[in-house]
Amino acid sequence: MTTYTSITDADRTEMLSAVGLSSIDELFADVPSSLRLPDPLDLPRGCSEREVFDELRRMAERNVSCDDEISFLGGGMYDHYVPALVDAITSRSEFLTPYTPYQPEVSQGGLQVMFEYQTAISELTGLPVSNASVYDGPSAVAAAGYMSRLHTGRGRLVCSRALHPHSRETLQTSAEGWKAELSEVPLRNAVTDPEALAERVDENTSAVFVQQPNFLGAVEDIESLAAVAHERGALLVCSCDPIALGVLRSPGECGADVAVGEGQPLGNRLDFGGPSFGFFAAREEFLRRMPGRIAGETTDLNGDRGFVLTLQTREQHIRRERATSNICTAQALNALAGIVYLSWLGKRGLVELCHLLAERTHRLRLALAGIPGISPIHDQPVVREFAVELGAPVEQVVEHCVAEGVNPGHPLGTEYPEYPNGLLVALTEQRTPEHINRLIDVLGRAVAASKASNPGPSSSKESS
Repeated sequence: MTTYTSITDADRTEMLSAVGLSSIDELFADVPSSLRLPDPLDLPRGCSEREVFDELRRMAERNVSCDDEISFLGGGMYDHYVPALVDAITSRSEFLTPYTPYQPEVSQGGLQVMFEYQTAISELTGLPVSNASVYDGPSAVAAAGYMSRLHTGRGRLVCSRALHPHSRETLQTSAEGWKAELSEVPLRNAVTDPEALAERVDENTSAVFVQQPNFLGAVEDIESLAAVAHERGALLVCSCDPIALGVLRSPGECGADVAVGEGQPLGNRLDFGGPSFGFFAAREEFLRRMPGRIAGETTDLNGDRGFVLTLQTREQHIRRERATSNICTAQALNALAGIVYLSWLGKRGLVELCHLLAERTHRLRLALAGIPGISPIHDQPVVREFAVELGAPVEQVVEHCVAEGVNPGHPLGTEYPEYPNGLLVALTEQRTPEHINRLIDVLGRAVAASKASNPGPSSSKESS
């Protein structure tokens, strides 16, 4: 193996001489002395490329993928099957390499992708206008918050406690920058408490944020929550699972003004924690305040179909103070994967997929509820995800299951202290009946073993 050492004094002198300098200090003469480090950085010696590769390989071997274990993890990112067709199209050079269409009319293929993607998102969400993607689900939620503040001129945001924790955190961080206040609405039986919501929404509230299904897997009554928001002149922003929209009423149909969400389930794998994309759809009156870009359809001088960038609201395209978004990179490649996946699945396929998920989720939920030491956190309708509370320390139970090659789900205690031993269990079509039986067996034994090693009372808390 070749080991590379620091350059010699002679090498340094030769390089300085080549640029007409006699010392390193002269090289940094324009940098004020107050901004320079007084002493050299205490860094280890440099490594060769081979050494770096070996170290990265050792680190990568610590990862466990969904191909290595039976995973019931969810909470916004899901192990769906991604057909080879997605890779075949997204890896084509004309899609893979372009950064962003600064001369859009010569990028007709890229613009058509955006247009077809927007059409699919509008059909899914039941709202007439969609942009050509943002970074991710939480970013889309925050963008909706900013848009609602611009539209209403009001300085208060209200969100359900069952909104994804990452979205709540992003919204809180962003709201501080806009000098807006964020208020959280408690839950009742794991869904947004409509009475508490009515108390929190006032004449200074710009938007109410809910999730469908919510983070605990429960299906919310979006229509009634939208009515509460609209009564005080606030917007209703619904963060939704695009797969679940195959069986649930669309946000637009339920009265939502804006629908946002995480697009990872649509043809994007769980690679390296992502990447993913966020989708954003709204009623037409919000068209000029939406973030990102919107592609439109037109005809050229010969009457042939063509595409244009209809709106570009980011600061690179219009005056900075008028920009409604500072997103400087499109997630167009990930959105392309999304539209390829939806086209491959088709409307009927999406409905069939959701029926499959709902049936298997219902079966697993009933089976786990019958195991001593496992109790459902709620009895609300679910589609592909549900929450249970264990009568044993959840960390020990998860550790026991993982040792047997099964990841049983996401522990809830960190985000929801009211469920210290809560577990969020999610399914995709990749979890076969055999996988489900395996989870039932392994999780039951893990809870029993953990209870035996931790004797004492345990309780299942209701949400408040």
